[in-house]
Amino acid sequence: MSKVNNDQTQNPNSMAETLINRVANSSIQTIDLAQFLPQKDFVVFDIKEYLFQGLILKEKDFRTSLKTSDWSSFDNKIALVICSVDAIIPQWAYALISTTLSPFVSDVFVGTEQEYIKAHYKSVLDHADFSSYQDKPIILKGCGDTKVPAEAFSIMALKLQGIAKSIMYGEACSAVPVYKKPRQ
Repeated sequence: MSKVNNDQTQNPNSMAETLINRVANSSIQTIDLAQFLPQKDFVVFDIKEYLFQGLILKEKDFRTSLKTSDWSSFDNKIALVICSVDAIIPQWAYALISTTLSPFVSDVFVGTEQEYIKAHYKSVLDHADFSSYQDKPIILKGCGDTKVPAEAFSIMALKLQGIAKSIMYGEACSAVPVYKKPRQ
């Protein structure tokens, strides 16, 4: 015969009443790097579509095509300028594309979406104010629906190092220590 605790038999919720969420009551601050992702859609401008026989950029034809193109599908998006074929593209062409697209898009970037996101994180985090994290334990949220590039975690850890009391990665229930400020 097993022993039964009389307190639990009288009130089955007594255990739940004594649970305390120490994470919610702590000074730990969670930073979700997904909040810094660009909020605009991407659209690709592939120079390949403007090449003569898919290989050669003819300046006069290229300029005419850019002037006569319908850019409505680029409206307020981030334009990613690429060339998906192995062709020699003069550097002035990138400048011309950028100035042509700028009235229609929110940003122009030469490169892929992943390259843009990495550069975007670098720019945003380089200009962010981290003073509110002074001497506080920080968790860089590591699990989420949105994929954040590893470079963003690296940049953030470097920015917080020396400011924060400690830096951890993951979730409060299973955080991995990354940095702890030395005691003075």
